[in-house]
Amino acid sequence: MRAFLLLAIAALAACAPQPVISPSQMAATPAPLTSEQQLLEDVRILSADNMEGRLVGSPGGSRARSYILGRLNEIGLAPALGASLEHPFQFNRQADTLTGVNLLAMIPGTGRSNRALLVMAHYDHVGVQNGKVFNGADDNASGVAALLQIAASMKSRAPLHDVIFAIVDGEEGGLRGARAMVADPAFKPLLDRTVLAVNFDMISRSDKNELYAAGAYHFTWLKPRLDAIAADAKVTLKQGHDSPLPKDQDWSTQSDHGAFHQLKRPWVYFGVEDHPDYHKPTDDFGAIPQDFFLRSAATVELATRAFDRDLEAIAQEAGR
Repeated sequence: MRAFLLLAIAALAACAPQPVISPSQMAATPAPLTSEQQLLEDVRILSADNMEGRLVGSPGGSRARSYILGRLNEIGLAPALGASLEHPFQFNRQADTLTGVNLLAMIPGTGRSNRALLVMAHYDHVGVQNGKVFNGADDNASGVAALLQIAASMKSRAPLHDVIFAIVDGEEGGLRGARAMVADPAFKPLLDRTVLAVNFDMISRSDKNELYAAGAYHFTWLKPRLDAIAADAKVTLKQGHDSPLPKDQDWSTQSDHGAFHQLKRPWVYFGVEDHPDYHKPTDDFGAIPQDFFLRSAATVELATRAFDRDLEAIAQEAGR
């Protein structure tokens, strides 16, 4: 009898009208971010207060590295060297021995050439000073975000040549990560394959709508290529800041490409001129003019794609 009653109740329940659930009541799955939204989100997260200025060897630097590793894995990048994306190095600062960690990933090219293009940006900044967090949104969360955007783009549409992505630590105060990378014997096979190093450092802020490309003073074959890129760029792409003339404010050794410059290896550096918030606590995400940054990031991707397409001719002109 109890079984019969249960069956009857179940039958009546099945016949009863079911409540209608409105779309607003359903648990919505967030829509994936567009490439431009992700670019901005990467800068926002990397320059947040909880990253504590991303000083090399600090807990904030470790948190930033964990976030970048997550993004590299999300994009689907393989290690460029060995089995790990992480490559620790040590250096001395005053009486302390500090450990930094470079991140090296790669996207294989579709061609048969063994030559490679290296794209780099540093993820460290200057930390917390006198109780104030130096968030380093432009310097250099912007360069890391642009590198990640290019990596995602190339994962979807593969380059012709192998592209090495180097996200380096310890740039502030001596280019420690870049110097350790090029001096590492394990990195030498990749170094020998690298035709051109492309460095992004501070690319998100310019009241003049200007982005600079440095390097053609040292490698004259770069100039016509940069001229062609400038013609299609979404910002005003200028050349300079790479000669020893005092008025030029030489940047040849002022960021991680300096490690390649000292080896007389070809490089090109993209960056903006200093702004009022350079190396100040006010270098925040909210101070970035988003329209300029989006166009600047599109410009450095345009350049990176152009270098990849022309890498064989670049190698010949560079004597490689």
